[in-house]
Amino acid sequence: MVPVEVLEVQNNGALWKFLLSGAMAGAVSRTGTAPLDRAKVYMQVYSSRNNLLNLLGGLRSMVQEGGVHSLWRGNGINVLKIAPEYAIKFAVFEQCKNYFCGEHGSPPFQERLLAGSLAVAISQTLINPMEVLKTRLTLRRTGQYTGLLHCGRQIWKREGAQALYRGYLPNMLGIIPYACTDLAVYEMLHCLWLKSGRDMEDPSSLVNLSSVTLSTTCGQMASYPLTLVRTRMQAQDTVEGSNPTMSGVFRQILAEQGWRGLYRGMTPTLLKVLPAGGISYMVYEAMKKTLGV
Repeated sequence: MVPVEVLEVQNNGALWKFLLSGAMAGAVSRTGTAPLDRAKVYMQVYSSRNNLLNLLGGLRSMVQEGGVHSLWRGNGINVLKIAPEYAIKFAVFEQCKNYFCGEHGSPPFQERLLAGSLAVAISQTLINPMEVLKTRLTLRRTGQYTGLLHCGRQIWKREGAQALYRGYLPNMLGIIPYACTDLAVYEMLHCLWLKSGRDMEDPSSLVNLSSVTLSTTCGQMASYPLTLVRTRMQAQDTVEGSNPTMSGVFRQILAEQGWRGLYRGMTPTLLKVLPAGGISYMVYEAMKKTLGV
């Protein structure tokens, strides 16, 4: 979700401060929750009917294979892609908002949803190759890749440029249920607070954090099966060296694990929502104060 403050920016010169604040907040929160993120990806890809990994089992396997520091594998590129991802998302959102509502308008629910979905779709289209690299680096065995460039060259050499856009279709389809659920829950919570007689012109930090955490959790649950399929497609060469399709991966998961398999890795996903949201919110607010916005 694009922070509410960005909806009301009167001075375009302040936009870079919001971008920097958001990028720093994302970098710190993702670094702090990187072990849970890697456990999620590990469970999504390697869990099967005969190997039903749980969170502790996944963490134990990763530590045994590469030591404690291996829990942060793939975090470098995860942090590296935050700045361009935020910049593209915010820039597109601002253009869509101005187009729909004028420069000083406050977009209603439907137009915020459309603007937010377009912003995410365009940013994810441009960032998708980095998502593939992040997934491969997250799942790499000790010594498999020497770094980001080596990983990119190996994918290009063995699988071709099209491999950098694996998982693109489920990624795009997942935007719709995520954005709809996320924004709908967020707006519903704010309506409930308004009906309770509380002042929502300047909501407290706890209200904001609670609303964002719950809305993000609901959004992730709504789009999680597509997120799982995207990750499996991006990591497919790591597993068996084939060229997967979205329907093929869906059928494989259902055949091996049933409907419950579509939510494999959900536990670390839910566990990281609150700390990630809390860290992001604190760093974001601290950066805004530092930059004077």
